[in-house]
Amino acid sequence: MKRLFAFLLAAFMLIGVAGCKSNTPAIKDGTYKGIGNGKGGEIVVEVTIKNDTIVDIKVLSQHETAGLDTSIETLTKEIIAKNSLDVDVVAGCSVTSNGFIEAVKSALKAANATPDMLKKVKVAAKKTTRKDVKETHDVVIIGAGGAGLSAAIEAKAAGADVIVLEKMPVAGGNTLISGAEYAASNNWIQQKLGIKDSAEQHFQDTLKGGDNLNDPELVRVVTDNALSGAMWLRDEVGVEWEDELMQFGGHSVKRSLVPKGASGKEIITKQLKKAKDMKIPILLSTKATTLITDKNGKVTGVEAQSEDKNYTFSTKKAVIIAAGGFGSNVEMRVKYNPAIDSSILSTNSPGSTGDGIVMAEKVGAALVGMEYIQTYPICDPLTGALLYYDDARLYGHTVIVNKEGKRFVEELGRRDVMSMAIKAQTGHVCYELLDQKGFEASKIQENHGPEIDYLLKNKLLVKADTIEAAAEAFGIDAKELKSTVDKYNSYVKNGKDPEFNKRSLPSTIGTAPFYIVKATPAVHHTMGGIKINTHAQVLNKDGKVIEGLFAAGEVTGGVHGSNRLGSNSLADITVFGRIAGQNAAK
Repeated sequence: MKRLFAFLLAAFMLIGVAGCKSNTPAIKDGTYKGIGNGKGGEIVVEVTIKNDTIVDIKVLSQHETAGLDTSIETLTKEIIAKNSLDVDVVAGCSVTSNGFIEAVKSALKAANATPDMLKKVKVAAKKTTRKDVKETHDVVIIGAGGAGLSAAIEAKAAGADVIVLEKMPVAGGNTLISGAEYAASNNWIQQKLGIKDSAEQHFQDTLKGGDNLNDPELVRVVTDNALSGAMWLRDEVGVEWEDELMQFGGHSVKRSLVPKGASGKEIITKQLKKAKDMKIPILLSTKATTLITDKNGKVTGVEAQSEDKNYTFSTKKAVIIAAGGFGSNVEMRVKYNPAIDSSILSTNSPGSTGDGIVMAEKVGAALVGMEYIQTYPICDPLTGALLYYDDARLYGHTVIVNKEGKRFVEELGRRDVMSMAIKAQTGHVCYELLDQKGFEASKIQENHGPEIDYLLKNKLLVKADTIEAAAEAFGIDAKELKSTVDKYNSYVKNGKDPEFNKRSLPSTIGTAPFYIVKATPAVHHTMGGIKINTHAQVLNKDGKVIEGLFAAGEVTGGVHGSNRLGSNSLADITVFGRIAGQNAAK
């Protein structure tokens, strides 16, 4: 009996301990710090956990592009609602999203926990039914990038009732993620520096840069009005310009204005503030799907969808399409230019899928130059983002080789020529070599430190004490690369490159440490699109105006011909965005 009693007592004690243990949280309650890496550098968060549940996430610091950082707020709500890190990245903000999720995961690690230790929460399924909504406005604008916002501000200023539809969860489009330099002749900085320029000179440069396949009338409108557009952005919208100019390839003089911070966020942030001050509604995550026409073919409205609504927008005056190009639509790219296939990523916003072009074509719009797709040669192999590390190449300080360690193209050649040459190499990639003196001369760390950190972390950039060690990190033929560099250095000393006729040979490569970045071409701009006239009116295949329909920006074709000169796009979207807004409001 004593033994039986002892056995039963022990059993009850074990059951009691087990029962207590089941009520003990797996993660110790508390607040924990975590760090992740976004596009702009470190994202630092503070995560509060109670009863194995994330109850709060505070962002202590982050340096993401304004607009894209809204993904952090979206993900915070989803992670807390689901009590899980199993959430989708926000479209158009993948690097920021992944950096934020990484930071929260880091905080869990600081708590000696893993995501699977969080309490499972049952989340109600989202409703799939949408409410039908009908509205009437004077002007409906499709797209909240630089062109669409310019159009909206001008239409509203002209007295129109305006609404803007944006399919992405953030406004800004390609303008937001660009450097947003702006080509304008006779600008105030040129005058201060004594640089002689003219609209005619800008006109001729643009025609030549587009292989004379541009529509001269459209080019003339852009080059004649570029300066007034830049001044409008400055004086009416509040955009701040740096006190300096840049000179892009194909421009005969320095004429490109640089926005504050050398980023499109300056343009978009100020345009959004102006739109807000003017009480212009902007519906995010709202995709236009169909243009509505009457029996005579006049465009009279737009159908659109959001997560919970089916919209029918009727217009009293007009619709403006400013939905951007199609650089992120592989199927559409291949349809018009088979060489720009899925092996080539895109620097573009994921929203650049050509929706506006397709909608316009369905109501009879003519298209022009669709086969002309510009690629940028040095981009992130993981995301397709343009790499600002490549500034060093534009200063003449780098050598580009393939996996075999050999040069195969002129480093300062045309973007399209370089891109197609890289595409033909092993793995469709190239390797750009830079030494320490070139690194310092190009101010890479100073201007683009967060990108360097990102590249190193993702093993897309290696820094080594010898050329051979840097080569071996990427599996490049080290012996051949050393031979290539020796040969290149002899060309620098002789002042002539007999192999590829490189136009600038400022310095040899020989000062340790050495840097190699792995890169691939990515689609940068689509020159083709909807055919318009000088009033931004959309034309049909017979060259006649489609009443009630205007277009502006990268969604249109004809301005840039076969090749766009750098910094001409901002002039284009501003000039024709303003014209579209002014005329649509009449």
